Amino acid sequence: MADSKINLNSQIKSHSAARRPRICLPTSRNLSRKTFQCGTFEAQDVLSEIDDVQLVAYEATPNFAFRSKLQRRLLYRDFTKQLIHFNPGVKEVTLEQDYDLFAVVCQNYWDLPYLNAIRDWTSHCRVSVCWLDEMWVYELRRYYHWIHILNQFDYVFLSQRGSVGAVSKALGRQCHWLPGGVDAFRFSPFPNPPERKVDLYSMGRRWEGIHHSLLQLSRQEDFFYVYDTLPVAFTDVYDHRQHREHFANLAKRSKFFMVAPGKMNASNETQGQDELGYRYFEGASAGAIMVGSIANSEAFPELFPWEDAVIPVKNDGSDVVSILSCLRKNPDRMERMSRRNAAEALLRHDWVYRWQKMFQIVGIQPSPGMTDRMDRLNRLAQLALGRS
Repeated sequence: MADSKINLNSQIKSHSAARRPRICLPTSRNLSRKTFQCGTFEAQDVLSEIDDVQLVAYEATPNFAFRSKLQRRLLYRDFTKQLIHFNPGVKEVTLEQDYDLFAVVCQNYWDLPYLNAIRDWTSHCRVSVCWLDEMWVYELRRYYHWIHILNQFDYVFLSQRGSVGAVSKALGRQCHWLPGGVDAFRFSPFPNPPERKVDLYSMGRRWEGIHHSLLQLSRQEDFFYVYDTLPVAFTDVYDHRQHREHFANLAKRSKFFMVAPGKMNASNETQGQDELGYRYFEGASAGAIMVGSIANSEAFPELFPWEDAVIPVKNDGSDVVSILSCLRKNPDRMERMSRRNAAEALLRHDWVYRWQKMFQIVGIQPSPGMTDRMDRLNRLAQLALGRS
């Protein structure tokens, strides 16, 4: 059994010997490194940098791939509601101390069974939270056989504003909204803004009408249009930090950045539920001028209340070229919009603000590292606004 258990000492983040880690943070980064998971891992990294965190990285046993895939398929048919409590082939972990906070950040529901590898974790934490990034209201009926597992946590947070009420009702308890975010220091063009050599950057899903119009523009004019040529969301990255750095380097060298609600062209999954995808936070943080669709959600005006946060264009692409042309003729306006986006992201959308909100709700005192990071973000925002 020695090879089926994790030596927890090898998972401990380096920190002062005088202070024990007060937060236990499991992570699936060793099990899967899909492109769409990298933002979640970034959120975990930021918390690890600003607090005393023990990062517990799950490790796979030889039969993990088969067991986890089979479990995922069977969950929807499991009328016993017990399959969610089985370990899908992750090496067992034994916690060796107690923690103030046990924080589980899940990209999707299939991350939840990994917790079964951590033995008796509920007795080692004062407060436990689950932050679930993606859960659509329409799919709740499919989650009937496993959603009860969320009740093992003291607090449940959801990134999708429109799902909070429905999930709260399903669980019979209050859930909380905690939106996505970004490592604003990584994405910010400040303090030394690079030259924006990319005219427009489009990452991930796209509207074909807009894409066709931009392709035509790039063929007819000196317009550098960067876009994906294959679906990359489910592609494994070599290293999630390098992927985020590469993405950030492109974004902060782009004049325009395409944005749209999450899964905007997958109506069979969303059924009309508009939610803010990560692109809004990343584009703003990079100081790019965001063009595309404004999410039809109460969350958007709350998170992006400033003027020209997103320049709307029609999904069929009929007006995108004329709108870009008009903006490009006014470089002073573009400069103001760029600086405002970057500054507002520094003040609102860094991951530290999400962790701060969580800590306030669950009653955990902020760390000195958290306070220091917010101070540095504020100073950089003032620089972006030309106030220092």
